[in-house]
Amino acid sequence: MNKGFFDALRMLGDENSVSVDVLVEKIKSALMKAVKKSYPDCENININIDPEANVFEISIIKLVVDDEPLDDNEINIDVAKTIDPGAYVGGMIAVQIDTAQFGRAAAQSAKQSIKTDLREINRENLLSQFQSKENECISAKIIQIEPSRETATLLYDKTELYLFKKDQIPGEVLKEGQTVKVYITGIAGREKKPVIKISRTHKDLVKRLFELEVPEIYDGTVEIKSISREAGSRTKIAVFSKNPDVDAIGACIGPKRSRITNIVEELNGEKIDIVIYSENPEEFIAKSLAPSEVTKVILDEEERSCTVIVPDSQLSLAIGNRGQNAKLAAKLTGYKIDIKPESEAAKAEQESEEQSTDAEEAPVITEAPEDIIDSSEEQDTDIELPEE
Repeated sequence: MNKGFFDALRMLGDENSVSVDVLVEKIKSALMKAVKKSYPDCENININIDPEANVFEISIIKLVVDDEPLDDNEINIDVAKTIDPGAYVGGMIAVQIDTAQFGRAAAQSAKQSIKTDLREINRENLLSQFQSKENECISAKIIQIEPSRETATLLYDKTELYLFKKDQIPGEVLKEGQTVKVYITGIAGREKKPVIKISRTHKDLVKRLFELEVPEIYDGTVEIKSISREAGSRTKIAVFSKNPDVDAIGACIGPKRSRITNIVEELNGEKIDIVIYSENPEEFIAKSLAPSEVTKVILDEEERSCTVIVPDSQLSLAIGNRGQNAKLAAKLTGYKIDIKPESEAAKAEQESEEQSTDAEEAPVITEAPEDIIDSSEEQDTDIELPEE
């Protein structure tokens, strides 16, 4: 009986990610209530539950007396000797209670107690397990794909996590048994039922992958200044080396492109542009539009905007498919970017110069002519009326 009880206890613990020790304490509490209900006068109740030794015992510690017991806290010496031949008057003896007597009642009470507290136990366990991992990258195994909603169930350290369609990389086909890296964006419902929110589309997943792959970033020699991402398509990342002897882009690419290749493969082939960060906004904006060439950057600091002039042949490359390259560059730099080809810029400049020339050639009146009368002044003009 005891073995079956403990097997069920272990199974319950595994199913709910709760330690057997925690469950044992809950059962002890439930049993104590059940025993006290049947023996309200008992003061010394001992409940021994040992999963390691498969021991499940309930006993009442009684005082041995030589006459009739006054209550359940006492036992007659003659009866005591049948339990323990060494019993003596004035001594204490443990009188075991048939566990079957409380088995069903205790089981029901324990079940209710565990059911009530299980959410709290799981809540505490989840928070303890994932609080330190918030805003970090973890590796988890895909154990199930739900075709209708395209939700993937992942297993991490015996805990199931859910990767919803909107948090999956567009175009990526996930498979059961596959191990993927996900970014923990936060924990919702901390006070009631915590939900671990994970993503493969968050831009900081790329940041964490670079930290894992590039030792120079992990130790702080190379710093990631900013990231912009369109998951499944393209990412731009601005890096800066604090050590002049360390090539930031070279460190991120790695020997034989090994580091960048590993990151691209993890992101399902997503393209990654690595650019050098600069404190000079014009220079940084120009680099952010890679792989396009940039002729000139005209900055408006107050509006946080700029006009970028590119060769006519580079216009499509600078803008990118559906404006993607320009959008990512704007997010990376924090500036609104207006891209113009050289021919259009030259034409606009010429028109501006012509307008300026015309304005210079136009007559300019600096003083009012004498024959122009100011209507605001009073006039002493005599007006002759016709004679009647």
